[in-house]
Order: sequence, then C-alpha cells, then structure tokens
Amino acid sequence: MAEASISFQEILQNPDSYSHEDVTRARAEKVLAVSATLLHDRGHGDVAALLAQAEACNLEFDEEDWGKPWFDLTLDFTHAQLERFTEEVEQRVLTTMQEVCEREQFGISRLRARVILPVVEADWRKRLADGGKARPSNHARKVRVGPAHPQADGLHFTNEWEWRVYSVLRERQQELPDNDTLGIAPLSSLKVRDHVFEPDLLITYRGCAGVIEIDGPHHKGRSSDDKSRERLLRHAGVKYIDRIDVRDASTKEEAEKFVTDFLRHLAG
Repeated sequence: MAEASISFQEILQNPDSYSHEDVTRARAEKVLAVSATLLHDRGHGDVAALLAQAEACNLEFDEEDWGKPWFDLTLDFTHAQLERFTEEVEQRVLTTMQEVCEREQFGISRLRARVILPVVEADWRKRLADGGKARPSNHARKVRVGPAHPQADGLHFTNEWEWRVYSVLRERQQELPDNDTLGIAPLSSLKVRDHVFEPDLLITYRGCAGVIEIDGPHHKGRSSDDKSRERLLRHAGVKYIDRIDVRDASTKEEAEKFVTDFLRHLAG
C-alpha cells in the first residue's frame, strides 16, 4: 500500500506550518471533497463518484474583486473519465463548488477539466513507431493531500478494493507455471468505436480476455449503462465480464472466491 499522506484538514488547521503551495492544494482538495459529498447527498452519486476519481485538483489565482480573491479550478482526468465530464456535469459541479466557496471567503471564476498528459521517455519515437504508446501519468500532484492511492508493483489503483482484488490475482499469478499464467492490467484504457473505457482490471488467461469491475457505494442505478458498456466490450472480444461489490471484497477469503469463480468462467 502507498504511504499515508497528510490530510487537507491538518494542513488547513495549521497553515503556518506548511508552504503556500501545500495550503493552496489543501484548500482545493477541501472544495473538491465537500462539493462531491454535497452532490452525493443530493442524489447525484454518479457525478460525486467521478469527482472522487480526479487525479488532481488545482487552484490558480485569477483576480481580487472587492477584497475577495477569485480562482480558476482545474481537474485532471484520464481520457475515459474526461469523456463523462459533459457540459451538464461541469455546470452542476461549478454551481456546487461556488456554493461551497461562499463560506470559504473566496470564489471560483472558472472550472476546467483536462486530460492527464502522458509520461514520455527518450525512446518515445521508437515506441510509437513500433505500435506502443506512451505511459500515462496518473500522478499530477507533486504532494498528495487527502488519502493516498494504493500502489503495488509500480501500478496505481483508484481505491483499496481494487488493490485487494489485484493482490489476490497476483498471488494466483505467482502460483501458476510460466506456460499457463495470467496477465493483469489495472485501469487500462480501451477504445471501442466512439467510446473509451477504463476497466478496473483487464485480465488475460488461456487465450481469453476478461474484465473485472469493482462497484463502489455510489454505483446504484447504473445497470442500464453497465449493460450497454458490457455489450460493447463483448463485441470487441472480451469473453467474460464480472462485477464485485466492495462489500463483497472486505475480506481476502471473499476476494479469493470471486477470483476463483472468475478465472473458471473465463477459461471455461
């Protein structure tokens, strides 16, 4: 697991102990956290869940008007997440953030969502010419505030439950012989026609591709979207798709049972 980072509450309670940069990040994180929680409480769980996936939330000073500072707020998303940040969602988020900031003695002038830029290396020309792709960076923040994302084997996960299922898959991978092993791709981007999907876990096993989705507490009411998404994935060659609720991944035994059943269906 990743190291725990300093919470934005601690930074804002003791601002003199931290740099101006850290305090600004903490202030942005608080706006994001309170706004997402408000949206969830008001029945917009899908928007709240999207905000929770933002890899960075940054405030940039714009101007001061009548003694009140105004900022531009920028959110960083992956391609798949950015596709869901429609104009309607943007307006709803901006209105909520402005409501939150009224009590924080500053204002939000503009809200902008942007894609996370890829990390490139010296051999980027060769990688692209060979059909490869640059690795996306999902760590836009120099210093993270709030809970840190889980990490393992140089891979990053959205939440603890994804990491738990990955850990069981990794153990299963290590138990298998080299000539009958499995591949694990967390949070990989997959373009299917006009859509870019980001499955929680893409698994390859015995000549087949499968997808595991870990459903969080805000997932209710999305069965229609799930079915459309799964249909497109199957048409694109994904043999088997299964979902696990975070409540069913609270223990290692539950995650192990799920992984066993998933691999059996995938290879069957």
